[in-house]
Amino acid sequence: MGMAAADDLWWKDAVLYCLDVETFADSDGDGCGDFGGLTDRIDYLAGIGVTCLWLMPFYPTPGQDDGYDVIDFYGVDPRLGTLGDFVAFVRTAAGRGLRIIVDLVVNHTSSQHPWFQQARSDPASPFRDYYVWRDEAPESPTDLVFPDTETSNWAYDGVAGQHYLHRFYAHQPDLNISNPAVREEIAKIMGFWLQLGVSGFRVDAVPYLLEVLPEGKPRGNAHDVLVALRAFLSRRRGDAILLGEVNLEPQEVRRFFGEHGDELDMQFSFLTNQALHLSLARCDDAPLRQMLQRLPEVPAGCQWANFVRNHDELTLDKLQPQERDDVFAAFGPDPGMQLFGRGLRRRLPPMVAGDRRRIELAYSLAFSLPGTPVLLYGEEIGMAENLNIPGRMSVRTPMQWTAEPGGGFSTADPASLRRPLPTGEYGPEAVNVAAQQPDTNSLLNWMERLIRRRKETPELGRGNLRLLDSGAPGVLAHRSDYDGGTVLALHNFTPHERDATLRLDDGCTALVDLLSDRRHEASGDVTFRLEGYGYRWYRVIRSAQQPASHG
Repeated sequence: MGMAAADDLWWKDAVLYCLDVETFADSDGDGCGDFGGLTDRIDYLAGIGVTCLWLMPFYPTPGQDDGYDVIDFYGVDPRLGTLGDFVAFVRTAAGRGLRIIVDLVVNHTSSQHPWFQQARSDPASPFRDYYVWRDEAPESPTDLVFPDTETSNWAYDGVAGQHYLHRFYAHQPDLNISNPAVREEIAKIMGFWLQLGVSGFRVDAVPYLLEVLPEGKPRGNAHDVLVALRAFLSRRRGDAILLGEVNLEPQEVRRFFGEHGDELDMQFSFLTNQALHLSLARCDDAPLRQMLQRLPEVPAGCQWANFVRNHDELTLDKLQPQERDDVFAAFGPDPGMQLFGRGLRRRLPPMVAGDRRRIELAYSLAFSLPGTPVLLYGEEIGMAENLNIPGRMSVRTPMQWTAEPGGGFSTADPASLRRPLPTGEYGPEAVNVAAQQPDTNSLLNWMERLIRRRKETPELGRGNLRLLDSGAPGVLAHRSDYDGGTVLALHNFTPHERDATLRLDDGCTALVDLLSDRRHEASGDVTFRLEGYGYRWYRVIRSAQQPASHG
């Protein structure tokens, strides 16, 4: 762990909560969420126990890609408020013990960004080299990010008289990371938001940021760019983090932590997520178990971020075709539920037909596997998608606060909301915060208890994973050891009752059931009876002189 103070690793014990300002809470009744509305809801967020809020892009934008097309990296979109509103929000959150990380979207800009407008209009402009230009477009590659809308990664600009590179939409020209001026600009952007109080950044599409160009030339010493940005971040604020979006094979993702743990602090574990959904679809622990065995070891000062759902499509691109077909068949058989041939545009509750046992099983896993859990807004109450909204936007519907027509999100006419709410069994009249808060058996209250227990269990955030033989088909068993403590977790992926047996050695005298607080005397071989889709977390109690064995 080097010389980092314990608190510098705050993110190892954190519970992250991702939200989009424009779909969370509307304070002025215009149908669009804003920083005023979000600030009003900070007591709710602190109350459920999350410790860090990750904000999706809120920068000025023409709105062609839900804010990921940025025209000013130093501002707040006027629809959402002002920089003053942002600072008030950060200060209010800090007063409740909540940290903030923000999206850093610097692999591209909007084509309307002043940099691009100057670049295209003047070949001699210093901004020309902020982007990647070619007289002739190279042959189209086969790995298009959005194959439904784009046919090439190059677009011709009539004003510039050249083609420019865009790995995403044509209205999002890629920045040229090999240009030192661009790297300097990225550091300035980070420094600006750090000065306003953020605790780090979720870095969008990291592999594309460091990508090798078609002619084999890296866009600027590839990983040296990340090392430099990480070092800059540490100098400006020692406990700030980079959380990266890297969806690659196991041997590839390890490189983005850095050889010495000096690049990304955290990465989303897309591999774990895809294997989890395959295990859920097949009612079999084997896919998840096998993926956990394949994951590379993480440097001591780094961490995985585990999630059940994020704000994009549920990508299944790292699964084999038959595996992907199995997940589609179980959770999204209608082609309208699928996207790009590789993902699902659904949230978990409707995927499992509202089965509370399977919902709890999935989140218990996300919270108990070594790493930091990340929730998408609305997961705590069991929100669903709205398939009437095109593409990946289907899971980005307004937060459902009450049973009112606008879901308590806005007082505006429901027809004028930023996005339409779901209707029916998952609409706000059936699924909302206000109804679940007083109900001790609600998903919201269950999730609050899970969050509280996860924060009280440092073994899960900081410990070493060891997979155990449960002796029961379909039951995943693992232990996490940290600082002399041990936590065991069992998860039954099958709908059938299972008896799992574990050998408890190294001085175990008792087990405390962390999700019910019951204590059991236990040593040697212990059998656990798990109901269908059942799960358990246990803390091992040892005689005082026996340390944990790390085997």
